[in-house]
Amino acid sequence: MRHEIVIVTPFQQNCTLLWCEHTLKGAVVDPGGDLPTVYAAIEQAGIEIESVLLTHGHIDHAGGARECASALGVNIVGPHKDDAPLLDDLASQAEMFGFPPVKGVEPDQWLEEGDVITLGEVKLEVIHTPGHAPGHVSFYERRSRILQSGDVIFNGSIGRTDLPGGNHAQLLNTIREKVLPLGDEVYFIPGHGPSGTLGHERQTNPFLR
Repeated sequence: MRHEIVIVTPFQQNCTLLWCEHTLKGAVVDPGGDLPTVYAAIEQAGIEIESVLLTHGHIDHAGGARECASALGVNIVGPHKDDAPLLDDLASQAEMFGFPPVKGVEPDQWLEEGDVITLGEVKLEVIHTPGHAPGHVSFYERRSRILQSGDVIFNGSIGRTDLPGGNHAQLLNTIREKVLPLGDEVYFIPGHGPSGTLGHERQTNPFLR
């Protein structure tokens, strides 16, 4: 699996393109905004986008989902249905954080733990990873050992839990029981900031020691 990070919104969110290098079938993960930049990256990569994937319902991740999916003629897939209240409330989130006005989003498909998303020869395993948001999901590609972790774990930190639906104890439990067991060599792409490996975070992340 190939990937490219496109940094969008004033929150410096890692919108990510994931695609199969053989078929060039791919997905856009978390198009929070700045969509012309996202479209330019898609065109330069020469890939065919088949879906917009959402890790969770916060404005910096989902604010551009409806417009992006409409422009590309694809469905919005994810997150878990427990994030429905956040997606319904995107207009209020946009006003609160100074984003351009948006309407609420209802995905074409909700995701559950164990679902698999196919992009050409790539299979993304869906992991329900609540704590930062109730319906947060992460996407794991087993062959390349790449995890699209969203706002669960960061390089040297973890997701904030002071937003509606956040739960610090639940987030730590998610990381310890669902994320770290994937293996130290797994390369993770977070929702913000630089990527890293789970092994490095296991040893050095102050929230996990």
